[in-house]
Amino acid sequence: MGEQFDRQFTFLVAVNALIVVAALALVGPSYTSLFNFQSMGAQVPELGLLALGVMLAMVSGNGGIDLSGIALANLAGIVAALLAPFIAPPDAAPLAYTWVFFGLALATGIAGGIVNGLLVGYAGLTPIIATLGTQLLFTGIAVGLTGGSAQTLGFILPMDDFGNMPVLGVPLPFALFIAVAALLAIALRFSAFGKRLFLMGSNPVAAFYAGIPVRRMLFGTYLLSSILAGVAGFVIAARTSSVKWDYGTSYVLIAILIVVMAGVRPSGGYGRVVCVVLSAIALQMLSSLFNFMGISNFFRDCAWGLLLLLFLASARIDLRPFMRVRA
Repeated sequence: MGEQFDRQFTFLVAVNALIVVAALALVGPSYTSLFNFQSMGAQVPELGLLALGVMLAMVSGNGGIDLSGIALANLAGIVAALLAPFIAPPDAAPLAYTWVFFGLALATGIAGGIVNGLLVGYAGLTPIIATLGTQLLFTGIAVGLTGGSAQTLGFILPMDDFGNMPVLGVPLPFALFIAVAALLAIALRFSAFGKRLFLMGSNPVAAFYAGIPVRRMLFGTYLLSSILAGVAGFVIAARTSSVKWDYGTSYVLIAILIVVMAGVRPSGGYGRVVCVVLSAIALQMLSSLFNFMGISNFFRDCAWGLLLLLFLASARIDLRPFMRVRA
């Protein structure tokens, strides 16, 4: 497992370096400007937080996946945008409004996670079907609450500063993402929850005989994934000063691509947070390169889909026997 981690880590570092070299050759030094790196750093957390949630679901095994992340993130932002002004008026108390907004987005994520956790953990539904259903449910609620129109937050200084004003050159959303990723990595590496999660995904029979409460573990896993979606909803609102039910329609595909590219096993039992972080950064840098080159969003979605298929195929093919024969 350590050898696989080192290989995947080295591969992702090389991919990031290769993208920077290609960008310098194709679009010049403007790509490596401080402003562009800050812009990319502010955008990474939206996808990165959702990808961490997908990683947790995949590691749990049994075909685990969470397709509801971006829908829940959008719903979290919408619920917070509609309720926060009644608790803390943004004009009179902008800082209190920002904290209330964050709390409401987090609470919405928790509520969505309870639904997902009950469906997957206790009702025993197939994760892909359950979370596809809740994705449609969360989207429908968001459309019903807003009539399908965007909700503009206006200029709220503390929230706008968090989303768009770097501190010591580092975007605060990126700092939050790294902090969350570090805490999650520590929890997965050292806590009983993390050890049980990996065992459950890699060997469910052994997990059963070891007395691991599988239902409770699945509930907690999908709850944690949804909490990350709630945090992503706050980050999106802070960055864009608006919320909409269909924001990031391709984020489900890209989050899955990030996780698969990071070497997380779709069958469960293996995954590393640091690789997910590097994979998210690589995809964001590639997306920024496409922007500089004027490549359309339709081509980008095609490219993400092709990359996902290639990485899924490569994970199923073992070239070592062929290489031994050639040697």
